[in-house]
Amino acid sequence: MIKAALASLTLAVASLGTSAFAEARYDILKFSDLDGWERDDHAAALRVFNETCPDMKDVDWRSLCALAQNSPSARDFFELFFRPVLITEGRPALFTGYFEPELNGALRKSGRFRYPLYRKPDEARETSPWLSRSEIETGEAMQGRGLEIAWVDDPVELFFLQIQGSGRIRLQDGSMIRVGYGGSNGHEYRSIGAEMVRRGIYDVHQVSAEVIKNWVRRNPEAGTELLHFNPSYVFFRRINDLRADRGPRGAMNRSITTGRSVAIDPAYVPLGAPVWIEKDGSEPVRRLMIAQDTGSAIKGAQRADLFMGTGDKAGRAAGKLRDPGRMLVLMPIQRAYALAPDAI
Repeated sequence: MIKAALASLTLAVASLGTSAFAEARYDILKFSDLDGWERDDHAAALRVFNETCPDMKDVDWRSLCALAQNSPSARDFFELFFRPVLITEGRPALFTGYFEPELNGALRKSGRFRYPLYRKPDEARETSPWLSRSEIETGEAMQGRGLEIAWVDDPVELFFLQIQGSGRIRLQDGSMIRVGYGGSNGHEYRSIGAEMVRRGIYDVHQVSAEVIKNWVRRNPEAGTELLHFNPSYVFFRRINDLRADRGPRGAMNRSITTGRSVAIDPAYVPLGAPVWIEKDGSEPVRRLMIAQDTGSAIKGAQRADLFMGTGDKAGRAAGKLRDPGRMLVLMPIQRAYALAPDAI
């Protein structure tokens, strides 16, 4: 089995070759170069890797996935079949956090619950970009069509639900519905936090999700205008086949795991790949995580969004996370050396 897996790795080169690869630099490191590697819970990371690796398409990844299902030692598995690759392309590393929000809502519109979560209309699938956020929220294009999934009581929380891409809506009877990403209007995402800094409202070190929310609520007219600065608009779909004790679904259509799943830029990092995170800041992280998600604001070889969990506590932790560091991708051995032939 091991010989067959190693032989199949030679086919990895066929899957390489995007414009991002041509622009990036690839450096192969040793596992001894990874700060804290020997202290991590490799078995926890392997369990999460096994959640999504069967969905990886390339033959080298699929072969390693088969081996991973019955590996007696998680650490030995990663060290035997992978090499840590540092991918850089000129932009500094940036780690942020994301979470699964919980909003109060209802299935029917009322005086309290009047802000809708929409399914994606057909014309938005056919035209990209479609209407902007401002046009969707202030116009009549969505009205009277039965596209509403639910109604919530806070437009600011709805805005941040769109940024997260998935969440839970707690209904008045205590029951819960889950919603997931259902597409977008095709407009490029613009950071309202960066815009607040540009306008001189706050300095960059002061901006967090909670700071933005509070400012928008204190300044409703200017706050609405600020939210409309981001023309990107996210539509949702209702998720009925996901257990309450499971995390939301990521870009691989599988549940993601608190503290072990990370969103990356798939132009540089294969979805499903293990990634070693060295996040600095006030609460350093040294952990093997799995690249199981993406995000419209996650762009660059050293850009990553750490999944922090569900609910307000996770939201506060995610909102404060904005730190430097470095990320290394664990690549199958021959794929690693195909990317960095000078390392041979």
